[in-house]
Amino acid sequence: MNQMNPEMILAIAAFILLLVTVAKGVRQVPQGFKWVVQRLGKYNSTLNPGLNFIIPYIDVVEFKVTTKDIVLDIPSQEVITKDNAVLITNAVAYINIVSPEKAVYGVEDYVIAIQTLVQTSLRSIVGEMSLDDALSSRDHIKAKLKAAISDDISDWGITLKTVEIQDINPSGTMQKAMEEQAAAERGRRATVTRADGDKQAAILQAEGELEASKREAEAQVILAEASKRAITKVTEAIGEKEMPVVYLLGEKYISSLQNLSESDNTKFVVFPADIPAAIQGMMGKK
Repeated sequence: MNQMNPEMILAIAAFILLLVTVAKGVRQVPQGFKWVVQRLGKYNSTLNPGLNFIIPYIDVVEFKVTTKDIVLDIPSQEVITKDNAVLITNAVAYINIVSPEKAVYGVEDYVIAIQTLVQTSLRSIVGEMSLDDALSSRDHIKAKLKAAISDDISDWGITLKTVEIQDINPSGTMQKAMEEQAAAERGRRATVTRADGDKQAAILQAEGELEASKREAEAQVILAEASKRAITKVTEAIGEKEMPVVYLLGEKYISSLQNLSESDNTKFVVFPADIPAAIQGMMGKK
């Protein structure tokens, strides 16, 4: 078997070295990414998607950064409102890296930096609000949060697309206190409603009794007027004759005694022996 001569080995080595050199000098960046190139340890350029050429052995692709939107989950945290209520809040942020070189060289870890920045800004914003405002003003919190962190992360070559408040709820202790407060408020309203009902019922009852008393008084007056007219007419009719008057008064007298005898509190009813004489005595005549 013939051994390869030194010239052949050198040629093969040179060919392999050429292939490696070409491979190191040609870079194909996929869509949705940008590559950061360092030359001798210093930032040199950013490679866009497509075919790119660099200097082999001198230029090195140090970072591969995505240009697609990134979703950052902001961990839950406790936030204290202006009126000392404890809320549990978390959020989600959508970012896009527009300058990869700023993102990788401007901050140690942009993911942790943005998460921390959103948490801090969220605590500050909610801390200036009352409990009721914080629970009912998600859009307001979102707008202030976006304005607060957009300028800061722009220095890192990152754009904040949007930030959403996922949850903003009272803590377990606060929820229990709110439920007890709501139950007490419902009980108070029910008590007030019952009291108003009893008051209206008492007013209506009193008005009814007053109206009944008025009507009874009016009836008594009418009866008295009728009796007066009847006695007047009888007096005019009989003149000095006593017997008709005695008869009328006797009739009233007997009727009154009959009603008295029917009363539960009456034990004995005594009738006079001479009713006409009794009537005459009542009339002042003997």
